[in-house]
Amino acid sequence: MSCPHLPDGFDFTDPDLLQARVPHPEFAEMRRTAPVWWCTQPAGVSGFDDEGYWAVTRHADVKHVSTHPELFSSNTNTAVIRFNESISRDQIEVQKLIMLNMDPPEHTRVRQIVQRGFTPRAVRSLEEALRRRARSIVESALATAADDGSFDFVTNIAVELPLQAIAELIGAPQADRAKIFDWSNKMAAYDDPEYAITQEVGTEAAMEIVSYAMNLAAARKECPAKDIVSQLVAAEGQGNLSSDEFGFFVILLAVAGNETTRNAISHGMHAFLTHPDQWELYKRERPSTAAEEIVRWATPVVSFQRTATQDVDLGGARIKKGDRVGLFYSSANNDPEVFDTPDRFDITRDPNPHLGFGGGGPHFCLGKSLAVMEIDLIFQAIADTLPGLHLAGAPRRLRSAWLNGIKELRVRVA
Repeated sequence: MSCPHLPDGFDFTDPDLLQARVPHPEFAEMRRTAPVWWCTQPAGVSGFDDEGYWAVTRHADVKHVSTHPELFSSNTNTAVIRFNESISRDQIEVQKLIMLNMDPPEHTRVRQIVQRGFTPRAVRSLEEALRRRARSIVESALATAADDGSFDFVTNIAVELPLQAIAELIGAPQADRAKIFDWSNKMAAYDDPEYAITQEVGTEAAMEIVSYAMNLAAARKECPAKDIVSQLVAAEGQGNLSSDEFGFFVILLAVAGNETTRNAISHGMHAFLTHPDQWELYKRERPSTAAEEIVRWATPVVSFQRTATQDVDLGGARIKKGDRVGLFYSSANNDPEVFDTPDRFDITRDPNPHLGFGGGGPHFCLGKSLAVMEIDLIFQAIADTLPGLHLAGAPRRLRSAWLNGIKELRVRVA
């Protein structure tokens, strides 16, 4: 393994870096020279009392770590690779109650329960309602555009369908979706000074979601309805979630189901409008492969992490027990050993074994089918209603250590 040519102190989780760009040239250098590379960090900068992490950049290695939870734990230090440096260890420990940060067998137990709401039949049952919502969202964006025909695609379109889908899924009133949006933003955007959100505010938002979800669960126990909440919590002692477990599951939905799908849609629109041949192809043929390519191209979660449970060799490096290991999905999804011309946005790409929904294993995204459906439905509605949409400004990116986020994308109706 040779030494990568990177500037001193280069850190793939630097939020200033990700606010500017996804570091694809540096990922390519890593895959070529040091696919598993020790990235040094000042102690405490990520909220962890160590000196850095291993950056894993090749598709095969990311899959290997993801599918061996006995060697690489999600629970020890959680799956979030970088918190705000002001976070306390106690605050990190609380996050272990979220399914994303569990290991088997506890993760297996919780996942087996919550996956009831994501069966193919359950997802298909939402399709017609979400199709109507997608069309209504796009028509509303058109109706409320400024006099020059411009509007912010993120807040007027990309945000809405994932939020409405979550409300539909858990049986929450649609009127509450603004609160869910606000809470999820506060949890995920603590690194962006525009939002002036501290770790404490993010923690408070998380507790607001837990409280809201617990109240929803209590109401369904009292009076069951035909929704996922009733399926998950109504019958105590029959393999269901407790009220607090359901609360932490809704946190996962709010961030993993809302933030990621919203950013995939925003990046997808930007990709279409900067690759007009692909937009014309989509409008004409509506290929079923488009949503998967949008997710590969966007890779909304740049990275998650695991912690080694024992000494292990990976990609030519010797990882010690207790070391943190960063899984860089943005790099894996551009690995030329797996993808032909990965820097090309190609909505007909097939096969497309991207890792935008995780690298397989126990933490493969539970809501993949729902997310793909949402992406497909919203772009069908846009193609039908706003076929001449074009860019009216460069995207404004989120300052984050692990999310590939867009805060604003100005577009204009032709």
